[in-house]
Amino acid sequence: MLKAIVNLLFPEVCCACNNLLSDGVKTICVDCRHDLPITNFHFNGNSSIEKVLYGRSEIENGTALFRFEKKSNVQRLIHNLKYKGQEHIGFVLGNWLGSELKILESYNKIDIVIPVPLHKNKLKTRGYNQITCFGEQIAKALNARYVDNVLLKVTSTKSQAHKKRLARWNNQTAFTLENKSIIENKHILIVDDIITTGATLEACITVLNQAKNIKTSIATIAIA
Repeated sequence: MLKAIVNLLFPEVCCACNNLLSDGVKTICVDCRHDLPITNFHFNGNSSIEKVLYGRSEIENGTALFRFEKKSNVQRLIHNLKYKGQEHIGFVLGNWLGSELKILESYNKIDIVIPVPLHKNKLKTRGYNQITCFGEQIAKALNARYVDNVLLKVTSTKSQAHKKRLARWNNQTAFTLENKSIIENKHILIVDDIITTGATLEACITVLNQAKNIKTSIATIAIA
């Protein structure tokens, strides 16, 4: 009875389209789940992420769950995850992608999952790293270790979402490496919300490569 009253006063809505959710459906409605632009990169051997980083960083594997378009349900999902405190979106999407990656031999070789970090000031303001739940669920699916104390962000920058490629490159985030013995001789999966020019992920890979004998793969929620 109490649950019915709560649902009546505060009905649960889809985090993508904002329509009411049916009973038993959580976070994303059935229609949106069917309509979201899934890439299937990890199943069909698509090398789009490798091409973004071509000539700059070498990776073992690269995948993204969705294709990103402006004013789309994917954009709304990422916006709600990133700015509206809806961390459960990351949990759902991490489970989604993790359940697919765990059946692939190439991703089952991953030892450690590392999120692209936030600067401490932004983390304090936002209260959470939007990619944490996403990465934790992928790590759980792959029986890998989730580590957030190796790759750190040391320069606080404004959002680069609307900057052009050259501007993003000139102002890309500065990272540093700590506790590098944790990742030596390991296969690392870096997770992020979206890959566009690849500048941020390239910077992360460059820093991580300071550790000995590592391999790097990438998984993001979306690719633009």
